[in-house]
Amino acid sequence: MGARGLKAAVELAPGAARGSSTEGGQAAGQPVVILLGWAGCQDRYLAKYSAIYSQKGCTVIRYSAPWRMIFFSESFGIRSLQTPARRLLELLFDYSIENRPVLFHVFSNGGVMLYRYIIEALHTHKPFKNLKVAGTIFDSAPGRRNLIGALRALATILVSTNVLLKYFLLFAFATTAVVLRILLYPLTRFVHESHYDALLKAPSRWPELYLYSQADAIIKASDIKHMADARQQLGVSVRAVDFSDSAHVSHMRAYPTYYSNLCTTFLADCVGVSPR
Repeated sequence: MGARGLKAAVELAPGAARGSSTEGGQAAGQPVVILLGWAGCQDRYLAKYSAIYSQKGCTVIRYSAPWRMIFFSESFGIRSLQTPARRLLELLFDYSIENRPVLFHVFSNGGVMLYRYIIEALHTHKPFKNLKVAGTIFDSAPGRRNLIGALRALATILVSTNVLLKYFLLFAFATTAVVLRILLYPLTRFVHESHYDALLKAPSRWPELYLYSQADAIIKASDIKHMADARQQLGVSVRAVDFSDSAHVSHMRAYPTYYSNLCTTFLADCVGVSPR
């Protein structure tokens, strides 16, 4: 924990040693999986997903951006997540695993916001341009302009907060979102484009897997389907799986075996590593 000032958890694959320029055994060929959690996600929840990959011998990095950055800084157009995005990529060099294929597993819009800046860094910062990204899994994301869904997500995070403070924060977020991200977006997009619109035309071309549900009350299934279709039209290899009745970021809890198999199969297809 606390790598590079981030509250990130790093689980090295067996046989991999921090700071070693050479890796022995199977660890040298195994991918690195970076999990980007949803707003308000606790590491103990994200660790359940990392088990899918650590059991296959992968190194796993887990990180969830602070909810205040997601709901407020980014809503005000402050690119507060740029720094943690770059620091996550720098961890690959810190642990001497920068030559291994990387898979991103992104949860909800909180993870998407961070992922957007990771893509930008991969294509604009010279040290990161040689990183080998194998693919990306999106869980319950991305979504756009769903104010009601965003308020539900924020209310869930604030459930144990003082009632007056809770409603003040909900009102402040709603007001900011309506003014800057909806009413004035035709103008503000030139200063701070929405994360959804940025991903629609992202320069990345590695495979993408979208895991979503019609029953999601936070992110609309139609938003995810639109993104998947748009990315496919750009030549990206895309697969989208509708779980139909599972709630937001709850697909693995509802269908643990199916979910795990989808992730490991996608990983194997992307990097050529057979599930053990």
